[in-house]
Amino acid sequence: MAKINLNDKVVLVAGGAKNLGGLISREVAKLGAKVVVHYNSNSTQAAAEETVQAVKDLGTDAFSIQLDLTPAANNEELFKAVKEKFGRVDVAINTAGMVLKKPFAETTEEEFDTMSAINSKVAYFFIKEAGKALENDGKIISIATSLLGAYTGLYSTYAGGKAPVEHYTRAASKEFGERGISVTTIAPGPMDTPFFYGQESDDAVAYHKSASALGGLTQIEDIVPIVIFLATDGWWITGQTILANGGYTTK
Repeated sequence: MAKINLNDKVVLVAGGAKNLGGLISREVAKLGAKVVVHYNSNSTQAAAEETVQAVKDLGTDAFSIQLDLTPAANNEELFKAVKEKFGRVDVAINTAGMVLKKPFAETTEEEFDTMSAINSKVAYFFIKEAGKALENDGKIISIATSLLGAYTGLYSTYAGGKAPVEHYTRAASKEFGERGISVTTIAPGPMDTPFFYGQESDDAVAYHKSASALGGLTQIEDIVPIVIFLATDGWWITGQTILANGGYTTK
């Protein structure tokens, strides 16, 4: 039986300083995990330090690390740093992503390349290095988007960039399964965070709130229990993309 208790395990959270990643970092710490808080930009440093302190205040250990994960080699450096500090990695969670809402006709090559690098390339090489670094019976969890199940325009580079993560998850789960490593993707609906509001007009926000069967936007508190479940008792779920959106879209 390959499920794990998070007590004294090491959980790496890419994009783990704030919003969804920050809450994941805090919640796994409540279960006794040591936490590595990855962040990308200087503007997030203060949030990363605050999250590390919050984890330590819960009685476990943590450190933060700043890296741009779009170069593939930096993913290897990330996992190497975790193993040098804590000696192991048990759960690797990638929350990194970037949204662009723009018509096809107005999207530049530079925008396409940036979106592809952050949403697809990072996901690929994060999973690759996790598969090499994780202990047997480890867990890899990626965050995508429920737009993968939507029939809509304007998000071609965002949903399109996240779409390959579904297959990366399937392929990695097949390849890593012999070591007991489960690999899953969670695809939330539009989340009530600054990450969402920067792209949307008031009318669009109202539509997204009305589109879910259960009403309202996805809250980060709706997603974290699913992450915890997949990292513990839900270990038997692997190779899957779970749309967690209150009935916003289905597949």
